[in-house]
Amino acid sequence: MTEICQMTATEMAAEVTARSLSPVEVVQAHLDRIDAVNPRLGAMVHVDQDAVLAAARSLADRVARAEASGPLLGVPFGIKDLDDVAGAPTSYGVPLLMGNIASKSSVVAERMLAAGGLYLGKTNSPELGYMGACRCHAFGATQNPWRHGFTPGGSSGGSAAAVAAGLCPVADGSDGAGSIRIPASLCGVVGYKPSFGRVPAELGFAQTLVHHGPLARSVADAALMFSVVEGAHASDPRSIPGCGIDPRIDLARDVRGLRVAFTRSLPGFSVQPDVANRANEAVAAFVEDLGCSVEPSAPPCGDLIETMWVLWQDFYGRFAPLIPPELAAGQVDDDLLELMSGGAALGAADLHRADAERQLMWSQLIDWFADFDLLVLPTLGCTAFPGDRDHPPQLEGLPLRDRILGWLMTYPFNLAAPCPVISVPCGLGDDGLPVGLSIVGRPWDDIGVLRAAMSFERARPWHDLKPPVAPGPGSVQAQRKGSRGGGSSS
Repeated sequence: MTEICQMTATEMAAEVTARSLSPVEVVQAHLDRIDAVNPRLGAMVHVDQDAVLAAARSLADRVARAEASGPLLGVPFGIKDLDDVAGAPTSYGVPLLMGNIASKSSVVAERMLAAGGLYLGKTNSPELGYMGACRCHAFGATQNPWRHGFTPGGSSGGSAAAVAAGLCPVADGSDGAGSIRIPASLCGVVGYKPSFGRVPAELGFAQTLVHHGPLARSVADAALMFSVVEGAHASDPRSIPGCGIDPRIDLARDVRGLRVAFTRSLPGFSVQPDVANRANEAVAAFVEDLGCSVEPSAPPCGDLIETMWVLWQDFYGRFAPLIPPELAAGQVDDDLLELMSGGAALGAADLHRADAERQLMWSQLIDWFADFDLLVLPTLGCTAFPGDRDHPPQLEGLPLRDRILGWLMTYPFNLAAPCPVISVPCGLGDDGLPVGLSIVGRPWDDIGVLRAAMSFERARPWHDLKPPVAPGPGSVQAQRKGSRGGGSSS
């Protein structure tokens, strides 16, 4: 059964479609893997085993009668615990909300189910997804599959860890300051932030930072999931039509002749020497193997931390009514309460100034991209750090703004929302932990970014690199229902 958990989503769907693999076999293999690994890993926080097995049996019957089809046929998937699945709990990482049962599914979950996918369970996230690590009061901490005791990154850390450890081949992530790409980089998987609006989001009409996108073990699987969930939906008036990607055709085309900019860092960030070295080695593939021209150049975005901090506080200030101060003790981090309080104290002038700075940055970036097709740079300046911290050690003692944002070389591309960005593994640091490479595209060029990532993956395959996660006891366990789960624990 272990071999099934090592298959890609693309392979699983093909074998289920061909009736050479049963959806029940696929689900059972992943449930066994969850039972063996998740108590130590803490990536999945709710699994209804009876429900997913019943869904797998129903699908198997329909496949046998040639009544079922879809690009994700029989593929188990995880959904981040900030997103709804009808009948399942959405806790947002807050103990007070653990009994909150969703009455309907999000657009992402709905589309994955309609494509033949099988909902496996919820993945861990910090409270309301506010930071780049992955622990919460409801379920505790998720471990990095590459090294126990280290963070997987966040906020989609449960999804990235689950995918890396073979608990599911694809999982949902959301990304407001890098929350798909941060854990993708630290866990050695693929994380894709599409152009803003390609995938509908239901986190409030006012925000323009948060994107939904896939986490997967390969670019082909990320593109497959993206092709299923993209496209406008009436529930999100900011959503835009899909790009119409066909992974079988669009990813097969080469990128020869593209103009690629490369930078080791962005203003305001530091990058470890070993991370810079892995990025240097990776970008050489664009010249030597892919036939691109590469030029050292950094986008003229400046140091944007204060601009982002104002918008981040404003976003979280809107959640304050969900967690009244008198009920906050033991429910959420003090840092999140400080973030919410800062948002409530902002004035109109603060927001207007941040919007003006964002517009200037965007105008400069559009002009800069006239000379390039892609930008390549390290996803983060560091590899994973110990999980008892929410930030790299060098930021200890600094103000909250710097501890949350000062190491996230990802958020400039949330400010530049229409620019798609993918993080792909590009090797291991000197500490043996994964390093991610970001490929940034021109506004709305999702196909171009995914094609470039696929070309890089073929030139520098990383699939043989698997984390040494092993079964064992631990302090974090999924809430489970069913004959093998028996109640819940956390």
